[in-house]
Amino acid sequence: MTYQEILAAARTCSGPYCKACPVCNGRACGSTMPGPGSKGTGTVAARNYDAWQEVCLNMDTICENGPADTSFHLFGQNYSLPVFAGPVGAVKLHYGDKFTDQEYNELLVPACAQAGIAAFTGDGTDPGVFAAASKAIGANGGKGIPTVKPWDRDTLFDKLDQGKAAGAKMFAMDIDAAGLPFLKGLNPPAGSKTVAELREVIEYAKVPFIIKGIMTVRGAKKALEAGAAGIVVSNHGGRVQDGVPATAEVLPGIAEAVKGQMVIMVDGGIRSGVDVCKALALGADACILARPYVTAVYGGGAEGVKVLTEKLQGELADTMAMCGVHSLKEISREMIF
Repeated sequence: MTYQEILAAARTCSGPYCKACPVCNGRACGSTMPGPGSKGTGTVAARNYDAWQEVCLNMDTICENGPADTSFHLFGQNYSLPVFAGPVGAVKLHYGDKFTDQEYNELLVPACAQAGIAAFTGDGTDPGVFAAASKAIGANGGKGIPTVKPWDRDTLFDKLDQGKAAGAKMFAMDIDAAGLPFLKGLNPPAGSKTVAELREVIEYAKVPFIIKGIMTVRGAKKALEAGAAGIVVSNHGGRVQDGVPATAEVLPGIAEAVKGQMVIMVDGGIRSGVDVCKALALGADACILARPYVTAVYGGGAEGVKVLTEKLQGELADTMAMCGVHSLKEISREMIF
């Protein structure tokens, strides 16, 4: 399948909210909630996308003529490129009833591993979703990152135990999910966490732990203080709070503050290998793409994941070559116009 064929196929089975647009820029889904859209005015997802388009790279082809190495290493795992599929929950509600969450993760996790990357998997009110995703990750050599919601202490410890028993080698928490309407007033409860509470969870995990949902230097420093091995600069695709900046706008300041002290990832509107290169030049170590991988799975299954990943890798390698760099470590802020 070609990428265009995957998009066409996805349009027949994703929806009614996601349109599998030629360019996933957050405009067609707008303020559709539930669904892939943004909260309130529905402008933050579009702002995320637009911000990457406003960043420009400078070419430099007076350099050694050699291949671009896109390989990436994270917490003892090797990957073909610094790209991860993002955690997505309630796919039947948001994207269409072709898959349950368990079916989606059981397809996505091995497909990502075979394509040379890994998937962050989602969590939700059904405890079976996290358990099944963790088993899929364990079955694929620990290539994947189970992502927990900010539940209460006992629920978190139980989920971490499940994940480690299944073979997970790292975890993440989307701390900004504290703002998701469906998490409020639940039993077990979920919500914001203090530095001390996060530290207790991270120490209990005893494996690398990533905090997703960081949008300020202050937040990054709090995650570092709590013992996080990494952060994801993320506004949850605009789905938890209206009127916030794009991730590309806050990434440079956060990277300046904590670069080298923890792994820095970023998501939100990243749609191409060119965008990935821009993110790395602004200080990220890796990128997460969520909605494009949903479309890939709905439109092409495992083959869709492979095609999208190869497309991103090719675009990243071409961009690196045209900017005169041959490895990820050579990508720098000097490439930004």
